[in-house]
Amino acid sequence: MSGLASVRKVALAYSGGLDTSVMVPWLRERYGCEVVAVVANVGQLEDFEAIRQKALASGASSCYVVDVRETFARDYIFPALRAGAVYEGRYLLGTALARPLIAKVQVEVALRCGCDALAHGCTGKGNDQVRFELAYQALAPHLKVIAPWREWELRSREDEIAYARRHGIPVSATPEKPYSIDQNLWHTSYEGGVLEDPGAMAPPDMFQLTVDPADAPDVPHYVQIGFEGGFPVSLDGVRMSPASLIESLNAIAGAHGVGRVDVVENRLVGMKSRGVYETPAGTVLLAALKDLEALTLDRDTLHFKELIAPRYAELVYYGQWYSPLRAALDGFLEVSHRWVTGTVTVKLFKGSCVPVARSSPYSLYRHDLATFGEDAAYNQKDAEGFIHLFGLPTRVFTGVHPEVRDLKVEEQVGG
Repeated sequence: MSGLASVRKVALAYSGGLDTSVMVPWLRERYGCEVVAVVANVGQLEDFEAIRQKALASGASSCYVVDVRETFARDYIFPALRAGAVYEGRYLLGTALARPLIAKVQVEVALRCGCDALAHGCTGKGNDQVRFELAYQALAPHLKVIAPWREWELRSREDEIAYARRHGIPVSATPEKPYSIDQNLWHTSYEGGVLEDPGAMAPPDMFQLTVDPADAPDVPHYVQIGFEGGFPVSLDGVRMSPASLIESLNAIAGAHGVGRVDVVENRLVGMKSRGVYETPAGTVLLAALKDLEALTLDRDTLHFKELIAPRYAELVYYGQWYSPLRAALDGFLEVSHRWVTGTVTVKLFKGSCVPVARSSPYSLYRHDLATFGEDAAYNQKDAEGFIHLFGLPTRVFTGVHPEVRDLKVEEQVGG
């Protein structure tokens, strides 16, 4: 603590949740510093005025609420969507995508208010501490960093709840239901409590964005997504802003039970954790985009894009949003997806999400080449020479190493 004893004013990334609620009085007690609360509206369904008042009542000298929903959708969510970024093939990175933007907002407020330190509410076990602090290093490396979870004597959420009660801070979490819920425009995630047992099913009343697929309507719903340059621009023919499109599609897809995943994932810090996620709009948009890519991208570009998608997801998950590699990958995607324009119709039915029709002015699909009917564009005799040359390396290799053929010819019985 000696290196941080001179802290005068700290900007705290504030959510009004359990962790950050107790951090306002804790920072003031431990460091004797002024606390500026910073709230980034990234689409969480909250009463932001109530959060602001709670921060002030807890001892913050001021509280800034910054609406960055459109920035979040346009500059963070949609680039990751275009990249096909899905961590370990299942997690659509809702929390990971929001952290670099929240940190950016926090740094901007800190510099404007003359703060000399930044604080976050991330635990020492999680990924978010890395995401916040890598963003700090990229944007304001001269500011000191305070991570209370790595310093204080509170060892559990139950300890935090008790601390909050002693200081008269109301919190929604209780010892009986200590869920950690993170919500934004892109998803809602759940951790903690009974979810820490991967063998226990998630409580059915926990979900906020999606209905149980079994309770979804008994008739399918069809939705049409319009894309330009790899980015969603319209819903059922109506152009919308990025944030509005996601909000609308969340409601539509969530009503049909689309977007639930329950996973055990590998955290950056080395342990496995269990998380339950709801990403209804993201699930639909990803399926639609992949379908349109299949129509508009040439084979080599499509296959290369599929190679870099997991790496892009890792960069986001690991907190390396402001890395040169991610910017370089975006450069590739900007070129590769300039013709990924068109519409995709997706069928939503009881938790499933299936593209059923697609069209594009830049479609590479040619009926005269693909048809099984009579055609004049494709000379089938050309395939013989192609196959002969394509198999040349194999014939040469097996000619030098005939043992690899390992042929076993059974002796025929009978005459």
